[in-house]
This record gives sequence, C-alpha cells and structure tokens, in this order.
Amino acid sequence: MNASMTTLRKNLIIAMSVLGMGAASLTVHAQEAAASAPAAASSKMQHDGQRGQHRAGNPAERMAKYQARLHDKLKLTAAQEPAWATFTAANAPKKPMVDWKAKHAAMAKLSAPERMEQWIAMSKERIASQESRLASLKTFYAVLTPEQKKVFDDSVPGGKHGGHRGGHHGMQEHPKAG
Repeated sequence: MNASMTTLRKNLIIAMSVLGMGAASLTVHAQEAAASAPAAASSKMQHDGQRGQHRAGNPAERMAKYQARLHDKLKLTAAQEPAWATFTAANAPKKPMVDWKAKHAAMAKLSAPERMEQWIAMSKERIASQESRLASLKTFYAVLTPEQKKVFDDSVPGGKHGGHRGGHHGMQEHPKAG
C-alpha cells in the first residue's frame, strides 16, 4: 500500500505541476493579448482614419473639385459651356446630409410594414433623382465630341478610371499597365 501511495502522490504532484504550468502560460498569454489589444485597436483606428480621408471635408467642396478636374479634362468649347452649367446644376446635391443615426432610431420605432413603406418611399425618391440626373446627362453628353465622350466615359464613376477602384473614388490617375 505504501508503494501505491507513493505512486499516487507522484502522479498527483505531476498533475498539479502540469495544471500549474498550464495556468501560468494562460496568464502570460492573456497578459500579452491585453497588452497588444490597445496597439491593434489603435492601428485599426489609424487605418480606418486613413481609409476615410477621401471623405473628409465638405461634400460640396469635393464635388466642386471633382467637377473642375472633369471640366479641365474635357476641354470644353465656349459653345458647350451652357450645357456644362446645366449638367452640373442638375447634379448638385439637392438635400442636406441626413443624420443617419437619428433616422435609424426613428425607423426602429416603426412596425415592420411601416419600415418597409418608408424604404419604398425612399427608393422612389432615389429613382426619381436618378432619372432626373440621367436626363441632364443625356442632354450634356449629346453636345460632346467623340473624343470628349471617351474622356467622360473613362472619368466618371464606373468608367475606366473612375468609380470605386481599390478605395479610390472619382477621377484618379492610374498608371497604364504594360
């Protein structure tokens, strides 16, 4: 019985040692994770801030800069200037920026059918706005030369050099592959 007690005691000591080392390693790992968490959060916030830099500032100012770059690239003639003025006026933002947090809070208070009605109404407003912009685009596009149409097609969002490419928006100069 003495031999089995000794074996049991040794096994118990080994088990306690293993559990103790495991707990110690978990504590060290938790401390390392806690120490690196603020650095990771700071790095993410810094990255998010950099990603959002293209949105910094006044939207109207960004739109004016974009339109000025497009105007310069198109090299419009004096005869085309009135069509440009009509086009840019039709595409100017009509409403002030929406407070999305307040709008979301208000929508959350509605029933499911009421929310759906609101979403449909907002969709109809967006479609009407897009149809109006399309009409002004077609009118302006009709006065452009074939060369200007190519520049315009490549420069506006969704074109060859415009749109949402790799986080860059609007008219970005991209090196040609080759």
